[in-house]
Amino acid sequence: MTTRISYQDVNKGFADGLMKSGMYIKKSTLDPLLLELLHYRVSQINGCAYCLDMGHKEAMAKGELQERLHGLAAWREFSWYTEQERVALAYAEALTNASSQDIEDALFAQLQQFFTLAEIADLALAVSLTNVWNRINKTFRPVAGSYQVGQYA
Repeated sequence: MTTRISYQDVNKGFADGLMKSGMYIKKSTLDPLLLELLHYRVSQINGCAYCLDMGHKEAMAKGELQERLHGLAAWREFSWYTEQERVALAYAEALTNASSQDIEDALFAQLQQFFTLAEIADLALAVSLTNVWNRINKTFRPVAGSYQVGQYA
């Protein structure tokens, strides 16, 4: 597959807001490994090869286990994930597959068992950012496999 649009082809400032929001999330109280799991799972759902490559490399560099990344597609069936991670993964999937549906009250109540309201808001932003990047990259088609850890730090 070849690149359709390079980030050098876009107008200056194109991704400034997204990058600023990403830096905000990195400085949040959310666990960086949890954020990597969510990024990876959302990218699996959306089929974004570039984001999967990036997510895999970043998660491994932060100490995530290969088995847990590999098992994310069937996370409900593995015992490798904590209850907090399971609730966050269910939330990420619900947001990614939302169409016009609301987040169910039961899921929101489960989130509140593990996260503050501010953290739930940060989770929503983190998942939404991944969805935006997935969609941009599905349009641009950057070549997967070329990402280097920390490339966009």
